[in-house]
Amino acid sequence: MTTLHASQPAQPAPMAGAARVLPQLQGVWRGDGWQQALQQRVQPSGHALLDAQLPGGGWPLGAMVELLQPAHGHAEWPLLLPGLAALMQRSAGQVVLVAPPCRPFAPGLEAAGVAAHRLCCVEADTHPGAHPAGDGAGLAWVCEQALRCRDVLAVLAWLPAGLPMATLRRLQWAAAAQGRILWLWREASAALQTVASPAPLRLRVETELGEPGEGGTPACLRVQLLKRRGPALEQPLKLPLHHWAWQDVLQAQAQRRTRQADEAQRWLHGHGQLLPAEAPALQAAAHTLG
Repeated sequence: MTTLHASQPAQPAPMAGAARVLPQLQGVWRGDGWQQALQQRVQPSGHALLDAQLPGGGWPLGAMVELLQPAHGHAEWPLLLPGLAALMQRSAGQVVLVAPPCRPFAPGLEAAGVAAHRLCCVEADTHPGAHPAGDGAGLAWVCEQALRCRDVLAVLAWLPAGLPMATLRRLQWAAAAQGRILWLWREASAALQTVASPAPLRLRVETELGEPGEGGTPACLRVQLLKRRGPALEQPLKLPLHHWAWQDVLQAQAQRRTRQADEAQRWLHGHGQLLPAEAPALQAAAHTLG
């Protein structure tokens, strides 16, 4: 790891000098330059309503996208899968998952068009005494290294809400310098921070379950654009949920578990010479699979 040493702060320049210097600095976005975002390279999100409001019509390539959701919200995959699948089909490379709260369901990802073998998962430290959300500084360092890897296409990270602003700036700079997307998931409490986020795009996402039955409202994703390059959007968007072929995947999984339970039952009832040590294991398997 590179060691950085603090240096003496430079004397503030006069306002006239700052006006000449700022346009020459890389990684600094000016509020009056929002129209330039329309020419930025993007990856369509796969949600027509969202793309219509995102500058350029999609997720910005070479930027950190900050996504805030309530604790245990789990809106990540319904929001990102359409665009992520299209990105992976168009370009080679690995997608790195940093500290996901749950292990991805590979059959469901495959059904949505995401090749599970192209995912690299970096899990947070879960040993006794470790921070519940993992080491924020260490996980951020992993994100930076992944963004610098030439074989990495994009990074999805689940980091703690209380990250220092300097860490967020480094992540945004790393994504911009390498031209890759960093989707950064954090708890919604991060929106309460008084310091503005360096991410050029910031969204709050939550799932609305809807009302079942005839005449009820379908489930959807409620997306509020907290920050974008352009005019503010006061009203939240309601995106219909994509179900892809998940129902077929879940049905096939249920059928497989039923077959395994039937085989365990046949072993229990069709083999009278089971060793005493084998019977409890088979009974437990039948109970679990059934």
